[in-house]
Amino acid sequence: MTDRAEIFEVGPRDGLQNEARMISTADKVALIDMLSRAGFTRIEVASFVSPKWVPQMADGAQVLAGITRAEGVSYAALTPNMRGYGGAVAAKADEIAIFASASEGFSKANLNATIDESMARFADVAKAAKADGMRMRGYVSCVTDCPFDGETEPGDVARVVAALREMGAYEVSLGDTIGRGLPERMDKMLEAVVQELPAEKLAGHFHDTSGRALENVDVALARGVRVFDAAVGGLGGCPYAPGAAGNVATERLEAHLRQRGFETGLNAEIIAQAADFARTLREG
Repeated sequence: MTDRAEIFEVGPRDGLQNEARMISTADKVALIDMLSRAGFTRIEVASFVSPKWVPQMADGAQVLAGITRAEGVSYAALTPNMRGYGGAVAAKADEIAIFASASEGFSKANLNATIDESMARFADVAKAAKADGMRMRGYVSCVTDCPFDGETEPGDVARVVAALREMGAYEVSLGDTIGRGLPERMDKMLEAVVQELPAEKLAGHFHDTSGRALENVDVALARGVRVFDAAVGGLGGCPYAPGAAGNVATERLEAHLRQRGFETGLNAEIIAQAADFARTLREG
């Protein structure tokens, strides 16, 4: 029996949020609808954050209202606080995500809060999600390197993962936010983290800034991780991580997983078409 690996498509949110040119709601909807036909079970489509900080994501409610929802696909939204959570619920997101950092410098730059302060903020969101029966995913940024603090200690990542677990996150995605993660350090981080959360509840979120994303995927696969975030066309970066290039491209990751013998359940032809369209959005 072929082992299965899942790609969680994050291009419409994590990919597009960092594009300087404003992308129309219609184009976002068209991209998501294309991806919905490719076989994904989870697609991150919106972020309910302050438009002052991430103007590209200001139309999250309109995007969720405009997409053609495919059967069996969960459409996710990022929610940093209770206001964002309320917006996601009103827009009928299928699941939400909260995002913490393993480094203090990035937490202050990205969330304007220390790690502890951000966790207190997320606790209210997690409590509301639990009461509403809303699935909640967790993200951890800067799991190996921080643009402000340098190398991240594996124990610091494990502590944040444990906190997200206690809040009720069904899965935690580990982000190499600036794409500097060396495979040996990625492995040490995973060794620490699986003591707090088993590999089947973890995901890898690797940026390809240094061209090592697929090497780090292989490290995570060896540790038992079977879910990976990717952005079609390699879209993205991070507005609070200077110099960070895009996420690993969905089409490259899908081909890599197949070459490694993993079944993804995805239609490579449709993904290629979506990647071409995504690149036109970047290029204008």
